[in-house]
Amino acid sequence: MFEIIFLGTSASAPSPRRGLPAYLVQHDEYRFLIDCGEGTQRQILQAGIGFKRLNHILITHGHLDHILGLGGLLSTFMRWETIDRLEIYGGANALERISDLVHGVVLRGARAPMPVELIPVTPGVIFEAPSFTISAFAVNHRGPDNYGYLFEEKGRQPFLAEAADALGVPAGPLRGKLVKGESVTLLDGRVITPSMVTGPFKPGARLAALGDLGETASLTELLRSVDGLVMEATYLEEEASMARQYAHLTARQAGEFAASIGAGKLILTHLSRRYRDKDILAEAQAVFENTSVARDFDSYTIRKEA
Repeated sequence: MFEIIFLGTSASAPSPRRGLPAYLVQHDEYRFLIDCGEGTQRQILQAGIGFKRLNHILITHGHLDHILGLGGLLSTFMRWETIDRLEIYGGANALERISDLVHGVVLRGARAPMPVELIPVTPGVIFEAPSFTISAFAVNHRGPDNYGYLFEEKGRQPFLAEAADALGVPAGPLRGKLVKGESVTLLDGRVITPSMVTGPFKPGARLAALGDLGETASLTELLRSVDGLVMEATYLEEEASMARQYAHLTARQAGEFAASIGAGKLILTHLSRRYRDKDILAEAQAVFENTSVARDFDSYTIRKEA
């Protein structure tokens, strides 16, 4: 299960009700900030989620509306907040700009009170925890080194307590070994294998966390059947030519992509001030019903449906 909390949902420039791009993805004790537009630290405070364990920041690309908030956030970490380290992931082009911001503007020769690591991203797994992985994948937007991120829970075979009871496996260490995939021997000499007390394999939830992009065809197979899809809808179809010019998507294009890959849930963000939410929603829902338009501080839960 992944929880998403939107901190900024506007495109390019803030509006009275929408901050610049940023959203948080949480899984158990892990927290990942996707992009960090100007003012993100205030949005974090207003959302009431705090800075604790905010060690990982995933940058989709190096455009200023997606990275300028890093300066203020790092400054706050240096002066007021206790954080043991900060890891910023991104493509080479994005990290070059971020390095200029961090070292040339914020630190200016000083040492940060915590390790700050800029981690270059290439396609493939970039983070692995016991229960999930994060993979980076290339997307097409203006300029080089643009990425999306795929969060994937590791699948599991559920332990069947009733089966263990029926076989006479006592509660305690023996069951723990079976859960870990080890066979055990009972006092009467019978050998119990994990397959005897586990159910069918259950895949975990998959969440695609995207920033700006101008085409989707190259992502079809990679993102097929994702349970959650966070995607931009910068334009309406009436301005599709402008969307192509600036390598963005329309709400209809986002809906069509979600339908084509059999996504579970589509959440639209990166919204232009020129449109009303209801018009964006109507255009996407005309082709993919399970669509929501994110507002600042909205939260969503993405889980594998039975």
